[in-house]
Amino acid sequence: MCQPWSGQQSKSHNWEQALCDTTAALQMILPIPFPRLKSYTLSAPQGFDPQLTGADLILDQALIRQRYPFISQQTVAMLHTRRCGWMSAQQLGMYLLEQAKEHGVKFLKGRVTNVTVKAGQIETVDVNLDKKPIRISTRNFVIAAGPLVKQVGAMVGVDLPVFNEIHAKIAFADSLGVVPRDAPLMVWNDPISLPWTAEDRELLAAAKETQWLLKTLPGGVHFRPEGGAGSQTLLAIWAYAVKTQEPVWPPVFPPEYAEVVMRGLAVMVPALSVYIGKTGRPVVDGGYYCRTQENRPLIGPLSVKGAYIAGALSGFGIMAGMAAGDLVALHVMGKQLPGYASAFHLSRYEDPDYQNLLASWDAASGQCDEPPT
Repeated sequence: MCQPWSGQQSKSHNWEQALCDTTAALQMILPIPFPRLKSYTLSAPQGFDPQLTGADLILDQALIRQRYPFISQQTVAMLHTRRCGWMSAQQLGMYLLEQAKEHGVKFLKGRVTNVTVKAGQIETVDVNLDKKPIRISTRNFVIAAGPLVKQVGAMVGVDLPVFNEIHAKIAFADSLGVVPRDAPLMVWNDPISLPWTAEDRELLAAAKETQWLLKTLPGGVHFRPEGGAGSQTLLAIWAYAVKTQEPVWPPVFPPEYAEVVMRGLAVMVPALSVYIGKTGRPVVDGGYYCRTQENRPLIGPLSVKGAYIAGALSGFGIMAGMAAGDLVALHVMGKQLPGYASAFHLSRYEDPDYQNLLASWDAASGQCDEPPT
């Protein structure tokens, strides 16, 4: 993953300080030095090189332009964090499903409609299987319902302190090959003022509901190539205005999202501006980040005996999902737990010291709750 910075900052924003802050944060996670390199080794587009570790801090602007000529010429620094990348969530999910079936797991496709709790213990679960209701007698019930964990928790009488944020991405065809297919995931760290024509700016300024589009938006727009040989698809995401909302299906995204993301990308990769308004409408999809106040998952037992949760994995479900499943399985089976297990329990909110920590933590993760006003 590459994170470029430009020198074109507002007077209130010091790019050098931002770079130091990011580097310091990474050094807390990766306790190794960050060499300021004159030479630079590219990562292979596929596979994993165990020799490339930590992160490379590159301040040589000529070197950045040589390796990534499509990135803005205003870029003055880049941080390339190694051992980062992406995988197919769909293929991972199918692999896990097939493995579970091979080990005897029986899957029922339906909707949980009711959970019976008797004397503080899970007793039965009612499921509607394609309009055919069945009742399952069980003493264990794991809530792993993604954005619907709060609703399912209410079925067992537990109020889960979670909320949902809507997050979207766009997919569009880079038919002109502006971005090489072996480009890494790239994140633009600077705040962004969207590029508009004088006519656009006049129209946007005339309506109160669109004036925010003329203001500086937070950094974080990012993209990567998607697909194998012959693909032209780029995926792009920008959480410039994250909102909390109740989950609905299908999710509904702001009508301006695709254009805002395209214009934000054009700041990082100027040649992508050729596609603004000329490529048809990009595909927009996404879903919900279910999270707690402090963005720490809920994994483990609930106050009702036999009820467990594996949820609130926010935006890191692919990375943490298998470990979360393993941890909740240890709880269900009564096996020895790792020392950190209690850190994910719902009961942590009953601890006054933990509540004091919550009061001092910033869980915004660099995202705006609302569009600038």
